[in-house]
Amino acid sequence: MKSQQEKHVLIYGDIFVDYIATDETNTEFSTFLGGATVNVAAGVSRLGAKSSLITVIGEDEDSIFAENQLRQEGVDVTFAVRSSEKKVNRVYVHLTPEYDRVFVKYIDDTPDLQVQPSDLQEEAFQNASILHICSGTMFQPTALETTKRAVELAKENGVFISVDPNIRPLRWESEKKCRNTILSFLDQTDLLKLTEEELTFLMQESSIERALDQIATYNIPVIMMTMGKEGTLAIIEGAQHHITVEPIDPVDTTGAGDAFLAGVLRGLHLNGKPKSLEEMLAYIEFGNQMGALCAMKVGALSAMPRADELE
Repeated sequence: MKSQQEKHVLIYGDIFVDYIATDETNTEFSTFLGGATVNVAAGVSRLGAKSSLITVIGEDEDSIFAENQLRQEGVDVTFAVRSSEKKVNRVYVHLTPEYDRVFVKYIDDTPDLQVQPSDLQEEAFQNASILHICSGTMFQPTALETTKRAVELAKENGVFISVDPNIRPLRWESEKKCRNTILSFLDQTDLLKLTEEELTFLMQESSIERALDQIATYNIPVIMMTMGKEGTLAIIEGAQHHITVEPIDPVDTTGAGDAFLAGVLRGLHLNGKPKSLEEMLAYIEFGNQMGALCAMKVGALSAMPRADELE
């Protein structure tokens, strides 16, 4: 049996090219490799844990760029699918005066070219400590079936399931379908990361308190609600814990949530499931620090902290 360190954090999702506004005028853009799942995969790798990405990679210039970037980040693409027709997704991100990100437009030229359930390799799950998924591809029927199959394979192999709703309404035909699809995965989730807005959206509650009461009924072992400069509110085995973060001057919050999650998953991967509440809280505190460090730089993947920068 492989040790925890020999395994990988297995991540399923699309590759994106992010066009991120350089300032709040939203007239000029810088280009970055991105996508929530890519950010987490790279973030985990930068922090010294092995990561592997299941995705579709094409042969066009953008795809070659993306694959080279992933390899430079140390992200394994052994289990990725190759398709000569696949085009990388593009997303335009505007910035508010507070440097929060607003996703304004997606361009997906090949939405039906997805990883098939039959493309998933058992070996990928046998060697995984964690499977991380988000809703970024679930709007597409094939990708939804592949996600369901990935969760099944993870469960069969005793793999920890991490879910980030990462809700992007522009990609869904209706809010109801988005909500119901994400909710269908919660009873199989070991760790859920979401924002205040995503929590109230999923629970259909305007009150955070009522939404927290509702989400607690799903009996997810660890729920983490990120709150920016206020830190993270965690529900662990039904009890609430507020984990603070040191104040910073944010430059760009794009990718901060992904950096936070990468920090948490890194702890779970390197050390295994927490043996105490204090251990889990320490993972979340580390995640808070990673999110803060990311927000102090421009970009998402490019701003992800590295292990040698932590001091």
